[in-house]
Amino acid sequence: MLVIGLTGSIGMGKTTTAAMFRAEGVKVHDSDATVHELYLGPAAEAVERAFPGTVRDGCVDRGLLAERVLDDPQALRRLEAIIHPLVAASREAFLAEAARSGERLVVVDVPLLFETGLDRSVDVVVLVSAPEAVQKERVARRAGMTEDKLSAILAQQMPDAEKRKRSHFVIDTGRGFAAAERQVHAILRSLAGAG
Repeated sequence: MLVIGLTGSIGMGKTTTAAMFRAEGVKVHDSDATVHELYLGPAAEAVERAFPGTVRDGCVDRGLLAERVLDDPQALRRLEAIIHPLVAASREAFLAEAARSGERLVVVDVPLLFETGLDRSVDVVVLVSAPEAVQKERVARRAGMTEDKLSAILAQQMPDAEKRKRSHFVIDTGRGFAAAERQVHAILRSLAGAG
């Protein structure tokens, strides 16, 4: 089974691109969605112990949690020590089930693929990218996003130029999502028979 690592910085169009792989019948494990699910309950108790006052009605309040960890590298490491192993367990279960069911190719969607070293555990890396101006325009439309918050997020991520050098394929969403869809098809065609 061929494992594609799909990655990209905030605002690059990675979630939309993952949906394009799904539309082609490729199973996708979404790390961000897994974190959202964990915050809805399974990880709430551990997060509340580490960051008191960040859980409301049994669910992690992402805004409150972000305020506590975004500009505090030690706090962010504490949070990652709670969440990353749970996401890894979910991803491993996904891969085991995909192998059992005979999938030829799957995608693991991991925003911090390079930063966490997970690029070494996949067969192919696909980067979703866009020009910086497009990225900033997309991110500016997000509720609660500020330039300072974006800067803090980007400071935790490897620069896009470096990710481009390390990736097997780059999907440029800056040319529109129809063009990105054609790039997804081209990647799948080039990987046909691999795995």
